Amino acid sequence: MTAEALPTTRVLVLRTRVAAYVALTKPRIVELLLVTTLPAMLLAARGWPPTGTVVATLVGGSAAAGCANAFNCLIDRDIDEKMRRTSRRPLPRTEVSPSGAATLATALGVGSLALLAVTTTPLATALTATAILVYVVGYTMVLKRRTPSNIVWGGAAGCLPTLIGWAAVTGSVSWSAAVMFLIVFFWTPPHFWALAMRFREDYATAEVPMLPVVVAPAVVVARVRWYTAAMVATSLLLVPVAPTGPLYAVSAVALGAYFGWEVHLLSVAVRAGGRARPLRVFHASITYLSCLFLALGIDVFLHR
Repeated sequence: MTAEALPTTRVLVLRTRVAAYVALTKPRIVELLLVTTLPAMLLAARGWPPTGTVVATLVGGSAAAGCANAFNCLIDRDIDEKMRRTSRRPLPRTEVSPSGAATLATALGVGSLALLAVTTTPLATALTATAILVYVVGYTMVLKRRTPSNIVWGGAAGCLPTLIGWAAVTGSVSWSAAVMFLIVFFWTPPHFWALAMRFREDYATAEVPMLPVVVAPAVVVARVRWYTAAMVATSLLLVPVAPTGPLYAVSAVALGAYFGWEVHLLSVAVRAGGRARPLRVFHASITYLSCLFLALGIDVFLHR
C-alpha cells in the first residue's frame, strides 16, 4: 500500500466504524418516535413551542431512544446472530465490541437525561428515563423471551414520546396526551406482529415466543383486527378531546380506512390459505402513523 493510500484507508475504516455505531441506535426507529413527539409538542403549545425546547427535546429524545436501542442490540446479540433478518447487525458481525456498545448506550442515556433535565422539565426527564427502563429492562430483559404479549406491554416505551413531548412544553400531561399515547399503544401490536408473521421462522429458530410463533396465523390476524379497531377509534377520540380541526378528523377517518383495508386483505388471504403478505400491513402501519401525526401537526396551525 502506498503512502498516499493510507489516509484514504483510514477514512474508510473510520466511516465504517462510525456507521456501525450509528446502526446500533436503529435510526429508523428513532425517526418514527420523533414523528409522534413533535406533533404532541405542537398540540400542547397550540402552535410552535420555544425553538430551544423543541431542539432539546428532539435531540434528547433521539439520544434516549438510541441508548435503549443500543442496549437492546447488546442484550439480544445472541438472538440477532440466529436470525437472518438481524444477523448483519454490528454485534453479530463483530464490527462493534460488546464493551463498545455498552459504552455508547450508557453515554447516550446519561447525555440525553442530562440535556432534558437542564433544558426541559423534570416530568419530561422522568418520563424519558422511564421509557429507557421499560424498553431495556421491561421488554428486552424480562418480557421478550418469556411471553407472547411481550410487544404489547414492552411496546409502551414507544408510546411515551407523546407524553414526553407534551410534558416538555407544559410540565404536565393531559387527556389529549393520554389519547395520543393510546393511539401508539394500540398501533404497536399490528405493526410488530405483521413483521413477526413475515419472519416467523427467524423468531422460532431464536426461540423468541412472538405471537405468530405460538399461535395460528388466523389467531394473530384476529388480534391485529381488534387492535386496529381500537387504534382507529382512539384516533377519532382525539377530535373532541383535543379538540382538533377538520384536517385531522378527515385524515383520521381516511387513514383508518386505508389501514383497516390492508388488515382486511391480510385476513382474507389467511382465511383462504393463500399467500399472505404481512409486510404490506407492516409498511402500511408506518405510513398510517406518520401521516396521522403529520396531519395533527398541520392541523394545530389551521385550528387555533
